[in-house]
Amino acid sequence: MFRSCCAALGCSAALFWAGAAVPADHASWHVGEATRVFHPAVARHWREARTQALVTTIWYPADPARPEVAHDIGAPGHRLFHGHPAAVDAPLSSARATYPLLVLSHGTGGSADSLDWLASALAAEGYIVAGTNHPGNNALEPLTRDGFMLWWERATDASEVLDGVLADPMLGPHVDRDRIGAVGFSLGGYTVLELAGARTNLAAFERFCTSPEADAICHPPELARLHEDPGAPPLMLAALSPETKASQARVGDSYRDPRIKAVFAIAPALGEAFDSTSLADVTIPVSLLAGMADVTAPVDTNIHRIAGLMPKASITMVPRASHYTFLDTCLPGAMERLATICKDDPGVDRDVVHAQTAQRAVDFFATALPAGGA
Repeated sequence: MFRSCCAALGCSAALFWAGAAVPADHASWHVGEATRVFHPAVARHWREARTQALVTTIWYPADPARPEVAHDIGAPGHRLFHGHPAAVDAPLSSARATYPLLVLSHGTGGSADSLDWLASALAAEGYIVAGTNHPGNNALEPLTRDGFMLWWERATDASEVLDGVLADPMLGPHVDRDRIGAVGFSLGGYTVLELAGARTNLAAFERFCTSPEADAICHPPELARLHEDPGAPPLMLAALSPETKASQARVGDSYRDPRIKAVFAIAPALGEAFDSTSLADVTIPVSLLAGMADVTAPVDTNIHRIAGLMPKASITMVPRASHYTFLDTCLPGAMERLATICKDDPGVDRDVVHAQTAQRAVDFFATALPAGGA
């Protein structure tokens, strides 16, 4: 059930009830899943990351002759999340000549697989979805200072993943190049706004975080992982490498990728890094969605601020949902160990929120990336 809200923002808005029924539409496609490791040809700064490549999970409509197999997500013996059944390395379905493509961006300290619920739902609706583990800022390796600090570099990752998918011999010939979009969560929501043309104002964000109005977005919980490393240098300018300083010098550049025609941002972060001119170049369709109980990326300084600067964007608020409601559903054994990311408020059914959010994304991209380019 949806109803209007947020009229004061002047945006197109809706609110959906997390307790509503899961959409009745049945998926049309088997979901295939594959991994690609992209090595961009251009020289780049890898943010001190252990892995000097873009390790990318790809979900896609699969040949129905290959059955989907259940799997959970996490290291062997330490599985964390329920995974959607998938046919690993199955051939792409030949039912259509081409499919729309979405690049996916995870949040700080997360991974592409932590959004398996969304990527697999989109693949089941006929999309190819490619999500990379952002170097220096993912769950599979130690968090690095540059990976944590240089947010704007993530858009480069996404564009290079797009290059890789389009060049892939199995997938590239079957991508509808007129129907390419992006979807992201948290810092990934910020990333897809960059791909749409948003420009970062780092000085504005730093002023906010040193002001009395500073809130939780200035102290993300993932920062503790960086400080756990006793060998990590302090976050101070004198310790920055020439590559890091060069990156900071281009923080306000445009990272617009003109191949991307629409973006869907879930719980977008860093709203205070945008000012009245930051979003002036965003002309493609944008849909924003977040939980009303989000205290990690507080709604007033993040999704509502962004929506207020983008009057043509649509916005959906989910009652009682928190920031981490939009991660995969945790396995029972992880509930107590990872309560912060696994437990939701009473009355919130994470699986239902996921199903409705995925349907919202499907509906948005069906309109924003119409078949035939209409």
